[in-house]
Amino acid sequence: MRISKLPEIGTKYEIESPKGDKVAVIFLTTGEIELYVLEAGAEHPSVTRLTSEEARRIGSILTGAMLTVEREDVEVAFSDISDLRIGIHMCPVSERLVGKSIEDLGIRKRTGITVIAISRRGQNIISPPPETVFEKGDLMVAIGSLDQIKACTREFR
Repeated sequence: MRISKLPEIGTKYEIESPKGDKVAVIFLTTGEIELYVLEAGAEHPSVTRLTSEEARRIGSILTGAMLTVEREDVEVAFSDISDLRIGIHMCPVSERLVGKSIEDLGIRKRTGITVIAISRRGQNIISPPPETVFEKGDLMVAIGSLDQIKACTREFR
């Protein structure tokens, strides 16, 4: 791999396959990413411009962590472990959960899911401890199997 600094443009990463195909990725100073593919023997490369989100998704695919997004849910499947599917679910905290802690509600015990984050007034609480009390307007992010996420949705709506 060759890495080049492109003054006032960004950073370019280039690789060449054993067949002679070339791939270049340019991280632009604007935050966008340009992807160039020049097949061996071709005169002109194929070019696309990606947002950082699109580039992360492609990166996940290339590393074997397949993402499926449906509304507020994401499912991750790993190519090396064909039967492993992890669901990530994001949902607003309902009025009946406000004022209660993760532990008081027994979320993990009752559904099997784990609360991995809470978004509160523009701030994120990552790996909230069990004694964290939900507040009005909180957004909960949970991880588990799809069946566990469905159980959580039924139990805590």
